[in-house]
Amino acid sequence: MYKSSDPELVQIMAAIAENIASLFSLCLLLIPCYLADDQGFTNLRPFLNVYKNGTIERDTFTLSLPSSKFVPPMLNDPHTGGVSSKDIIIFPVSNVSARVYLPKLSNPNERIPILIYFHGGGFCVGSAFDSGDHTYLTRVSSHANVMIISVNYRLAPEHPLPAAYMDAWSTLKWLASHRKKKKGTAGVQLVEPWLADHGHFKRVFIGGDSSGANIAHNVVMWAGRERLPNGMKISGTILVTPYFLGSKPIRLESKNFTDTSVYKIWRYVCPSCKDGVDDMHINPLAPGAPSLKGLKCDKLMVYVGETDYDLRARGIWYYEGVEASGWKGKLKKLYEAKGVGHVFPIFSAEDKETNIFIKRLAKFLQT
Repeated sequence: MYKSSDPELVQIMAAIAENIASLFSLCLLLIPCYLADDQGFTNLRPFLNVYKNGTIERDTFTLSLPSSKFVPPMLNDPHTGGVSSKDIIIFPVSNVSARVYLPKLSNPNERIPILIYFHGGGFCVGSAFDSGDHTYLTRVSSHANVMIISVNYRLAPEHPLPAAYMDAWSTLKWLASHRKKKKGTAGVQLVEPWLADHGHFKRVFIGGDSSGANIAHNVVMWAGRERLPNGMKISGTILVTPYFLGSKPIRLESKNFTDTSVYKIWRYVCPSCKDGVDDMHINPLAPGAPSLKGLKCDKLMVYVGETDYDLRARGIWYYEGVEASGWKGKLKKLYEAKGVGHVFPIFSAEDKETNIFIKRLAKFLQT
């Protein structure tokens, strides 16, 4: 269980420990590297290539995808009804940043719901500034009339877990306390004008896709253990094709289910997790994991993709786990997008199922 104090202190401690954690991570990587193929590296597409000498590089195929290309923010985007976006630095010490989306408002004093969103990418690739995420979240902001803070958290293996979880929790605390009119000793930006002027702090939502959905789950569990500043509460959580694992097969998973990249990558992004894929952060139903009854939000939406062959079963399994836990929140019906796969709102952006999803998400955020 990871604990925190003041968000500024968390970021300072994280920065001091950075080199030590990275060195520890790379030392642990040396052993599995000798199991590489004849070309001298282990290919963990679409995530990483790990070489025998310990060198790690991100997979060039993933980096070349159109959805992975950087796209700049834009004011008054004419293609989305006037959604504006901008990039901000939240924690300069650790370089945690975000892209903020603000829909066109009906009046200058309007306050709208806030969605804190975490991108996917196996904790080691992806960015809040990728074109796929930008297009997707601009649509959500426009259709749902919601402000979105898309967090650009630190990535493994340079910053192994729990770095991303710490960044996510610190960002949520920053959101809860950002109205304080003072500058932190670590140079933390505590006031974001769009949030201060238009954010509805009684309607704060958390969401993400793939590993970002995993982060969202863990943040909401964290909120059950530690109160947020200023009495801020989480109104709802959205998990899109969530990334959960486990050592024992479930449903239709084959006997070789752990041979996939989504399993192999875990040891590289969380080398300190002694329980492997049964660590409570990746397997929320593992023996000894905290009860899902501890989810600290008012309502929950889980969305899986029909052809998400690696992770669909785990998403359903998670939903059923919440259902059986006795959780007191409002659990929406389990949604399955037909004919599409993992992270379908980005990779199947024009599919009718994505349009249906965005309409359902907009309703979830507005009711």
